[in-house]
Amino acid sequence: MSNTNAKTIVLTLLAAILAGGLWFFRNDIRPLTEGPVATQSELVVVEPEPVNQETLAQSGPMHPVEPSGPAEPLQGELPALPPLDESDSEILQALIDTFGPDVERVLVSQALVDKFVATVDTLPHTYLAEKIRPVAVHPEPFKVDPTGDDEHFYLSPTNYKRYDPAVNLAAAVDLNEVAAMYRRYYPLFQESYVRLGYPNGYFNDRVVEVIDQLLETPEVGEPVLLVRPHVLYQYADPELEALSSGQKILIRMGPDHAAKIKQVLKELRALIVQGPR
Repeated sequence: MSNTNAKTIVLTLLAAILAGGLWFFRNDIRPLTEGPVATQSELVVVEPEPVNQETLAQSGPMHPVEPSGPAEPLQGELPALPPLDESDSEILQALIDTFGPDVERVLVSQALVDKFVATVDTLPHTYLAEKIRPVAVHPEPFKVDPTGDDEHFYLSPTNYKRYDPAVNLAAAVDLNEVAAMYRRYYPLFQESYVRLGYPNGYFNDRVVEVIDQLLETPEVGEPVLLVRPHVLYQYADPELEALSSGQKILIRMGPDHAAKIKQVLKELRALIVQGPR
């Protein structure tokens, strides 16, 4: 694997984790349905859960985001941020500058910030709408092993190996640089979150909440039993099937990879909660 391709995989993984999406792995069990790119007005796909907006307004953010400083990887005089609806080219260029030109191939070209924000907000749910995906990549086919009957299948460990380069690089990537980029463009994430339906909410609080839920993903013994009631595979254990989309994705990566990603999430959480090291 070339260095550029490796960076692309890491970007896809970390950007999706940072935004709560993990879209690089989301199609393992749920096949991708091709369709037109969503417009800005189509991005609200679920009703926000009721929140006490008055309490939020009075208390302020639980996890305020510190702006990027001169000692961080993003150095020098920073120009003003573009308007949210005109930010795609700058966001994409920043990602290209950091991770290489192949990133343009795996990311959608429209409404990047809105799609990341919509994804982080829906990741704790059991369903993620196709039209909000920020990553337009097709992973290899999902593989299962037979069990001896026609109704049950095992999650094949051969699926885990394809995640080796991405997970290993994610464990070694400079998260300070990723967090600095997040802080640099945080005002755009926050603006998008407000117009998603949270006028007094704070996007970084939601990111931390999602990370905490992912960290609570249970460790599952192998083999993992699946059923296929229709076209799509599901976990045979109702408790596993009831987990959030993000938690089920971590399980499908395998226990070793899930442990590494959880460690990355812990370190990333510390950076976006407490600021740069």
